[in-house]
Amino acid sequence: MRGKAGLVVGLAVGYVLGSRAGRQRYEQIKSQALKVWNMEPVQKQVGKAKDFAKSSAMALPSTLWDSAVKVTKAATSKGTAGERLDAAVKAGKNSVDAVSSAADTSAEAVKQAADEAIDDIAKAAGKE
Repeated sequence: MRGKAGLVVGLAVGYVLGSRAGRQRYEQIKSQALKVWNMEPVQKQVGKAKDFAKSSAMALPSTLWDSAVKVTKAATSKGTAGERLDAAVKAGKNSVDAVSSAADTSAEAVKQAADEAIDDIAKAAGKE
């Protein structure tokens, strides 16, 4: 689906840039694009994307911070130097899994939101 949207955008940009129809055709295309952009389904998806970006922006740094705290606590815990090192390594490995999982979740949610937005935009554009 992403490739289709890219193709359509590429064709539109190429047409506008290469068009000999001039300013009038450019304005016509621009007004159609603004109509689609201002449609309720498109703006609904834009709002969803903004909300998602705000929540995701905090999720990954929070996971990274929590992981750093766990590794630091493990490294400064009681015990011999070897025991502290082992605890820090174990905490680091667990943290890698947590960060990887958070990143995968964020990436999947972004992909799903983008696919939904593209579908809604295509449906809205088809109704015009």
